[in-house]
Amino acid sequence: MQYARDGAMSALILGFFASCWFGWAQEKPPPVWRSLLIVGAVLSLIVAVVGAVYAWRNWSGGSALGEPGAMRRYGIIVGVEFAIAAVGAAVIALCGGGEYIAAWVCLVVGVHFWPMAPVLKSPSLIALGALLTGVAVVAVLVSRTTAVATSAITGAGAGLALLGFASWAALSAIA
Repeated sequence: MQYARDGAMSALILGFFASCWFGWAQEKPPPVWRSLLIVGAVLSLIVAVVGAVYAWRNWSGGSALGEPGAMRRYGIIVGVEFAIAAVGAAVIALCGGGEYIAAWVCLVVGVHFWPMAPVLKSPSLIALGALLTGVAVVAVLVSRTTAVATSAITGAGAGLALLGFASWAALSAIA
């Protein structure tokens, strides 16, 4: 990340959402996963708090979102992401495929990082997007051949990916 504030905010946001994904994975995971999912959620929240503290300390510093039009592009991308995720989840639910909603949302979140990377001037978000997209696809394939719920696989995979990137962002903000 070019700016410490952006790294800190990334740690905050990605850490928060990593915790959410670890929580979503709690829907029918294998019993041996429960403790690990809780640890992942707690670690994610710790990283988010570290990000919040460093964002607050560096708030007067620069940000990629301070460039002309960047905040508008950011808002449009997030708005489109939420709309596509919500409409797709509703259609999936209406068609009786509720077990695939987590994978759908993960896919949409993954894809949203690709146009977000240039806005935030963070090429690593392209890798995160690819990783989350892969998690969504793998979760569906693995859940069809095992007794593990799609949401458990998706949540655990997305949580791990987001926690890893959040931790990297926090370390870059601190450095």
